[in-house]
Amino acid sequence: MAKAVWNGVVLAESPDYEVVEGNIYFPPATLKREFVQESATHTVCGWKGTASYYDVVVDGRVNSDACWFYPEAKALAKNIEGYVAFWRGVEVTA
Repeated sequence: MAKAVWNGVVLAESPDYEVVEGNIYFPPATLKREFVQESATHTVCGWKGTASYYDVVVDGRVNSDACWFYPEAKALAKNIEGYVAFWRGVEVTA
């Protein structure tokens, strides 16, 4: 079971996940969307594609761009298309 927690709140949890470059990617349906807001940030990875970001918001505290996903992943990364990963102080365990 993989779990992502920030400020004591579970943001995503699933027995099914993908690990890419040391990051755990959660299926999109496991993201607790009440704790995220769309961000205007985008980055590009040469083999995965363009990533979009969410800000994580818990009890009024904002962790900017702490969650990312690839809405249209390139061919080599199709297994994580739409899946979400975390960083910036979000504790992820598996």
